[in-house]
Amino acid sequence: MKQFRQETYESLLMAVDQIRGNKTRSFLTTLGVIIGIVSITMMGTAINGIDAGFEKSLAMIGYDVVYVQKSPWGSMNQWWRYRNRPDLKTEYAGQINRIIADNPGSGLDIAVPQMSSHRASVSYKERNLLQVFVMGTNADYLQTASGDLSEGRFFLPHESDSGSMVCLIGSDIATGLFPDEPALGREIKLKNGKFRIIGVFRKQGKFLGLFSFDNQIIIPLNAFKKVYGSKMYVTIRIKIKENVAVTDANEEIRGIMRRLRRLPPEKKDDFSINEQQAFKSQLAPIKNGIAIAGIFITGMSLFVGAIGIMNITFVSVKERTKEIGLRKALGARRRTILMQFLIESVTICLLGGAIGLVTALSITAGIGEMLPDFPIQFSFPLVMISLVVSVLTGIISGLAPAISASKLDPADSLRYE
Repeated sequence: MKQFRQETYESLLMAVDQIRGNKTRSFLTTLGVIIGIVSITMMGTAINGIDAGFEKSLAMIGYDVVYVQKSPWGSMNQWWRYRNRPDLKTEYAGQINRIIADNPGSGLDIAVPQMSSHRASVSYKERNLLQVFVMGTNADYLQTASGDLSEGRFFLPHESDSGSMVCLIGSDIATGLFPDEPALGREIKLKNGKFRIIGVFRKQGKFLGLFSFDNQIIIPLNAFKKVYGSKMYVTIRIKIKENVAVTDANEEIRGIMRRLRRLPPEKKDDFSINEQQAFKSQLAPIKNGIAIAGIFITGMSLFVGAIGIMNITFVSVKERTKEIGLRKALGARRRTILMQFLIESVTICLLGGAIGLVTALSITAGIGEMLPDFPIQFSFPLVMISLVVSVLTGIISGLAPAISASKLDPADSLRYE
């Protein structure tokens, strides 16, 4: 074992000397490995970032909340299939809550009504913001939402029931309308109504990079109806009790909704129950596409890199044929010669892997600067995978030249010109 360690150490020193003596050739040889490691690292970083951003977005809509709506999520290209469905009613939330109260074994906790307008405008004095999301709901909303308040409070039950002209705003609204003064207590104008700000939400970010929770205004449901009318889009948010499976809760909700809609058994549902799985099923093809493209690019780069390293190692064997013959004549074993060239190949690949990791880390940092909302996930397992891939590439590409070097005849090698 001691002799093996000594041989390994000496082979490593010789590999380093060879790389130092042929810096340009060694660097050009590692280019394929560098590109491959950058590709596999960036692919893993992208997938980890998508997963992290996705999980963060799902936390915003709630892991234990389902949404009863007129149409399913992701059905914009099939809107014609659902346009003739009857609209939902905000009264369904109260009826569902009464059914839950009468059934102690229910897997549901609470239902909250919501009406919304996606293209509203809000103004304060001479400042005006467009494309604001305005939501009308009741005092139980926070039981089904994840947003925290940075200041102020949510509206109370009596304010909700009476339709008080109060509101809560997102952080982007507060920054846009009140850059130099506190927002709390100010009055903003929504359509033909004036609302007093009683709370400001802490910054939450965007949902899947699309909808911003910081660009929303929440007002009492009855106040929403007074300003925007009662024909706006209705959603019933239903929170599921702890330790209740989403599939079981969905079946219970389906039964309740069919009862409220008075649908006979032979008729299909005229409503949709939306939850996180709809987004997860849409995310899988995106991740798979990134993985396939990354693996293809990585495989091609490493293949080209491995061929380059194999070629250079064969050249190195030819250049050092006399040296190999001399060492074998002095008693060097086949194993020692094989290990020398194999370690040299692996060292070159590890050098390429290290350069690739530094390059990928620099690119990741640059992306983080340009896209601060995108969650960058450069993890330790990615580093280990990249180094393992580098070592395997070195072994595979250096094995054939190393074997050929170890089989050289000492006498023929010493006579080689």
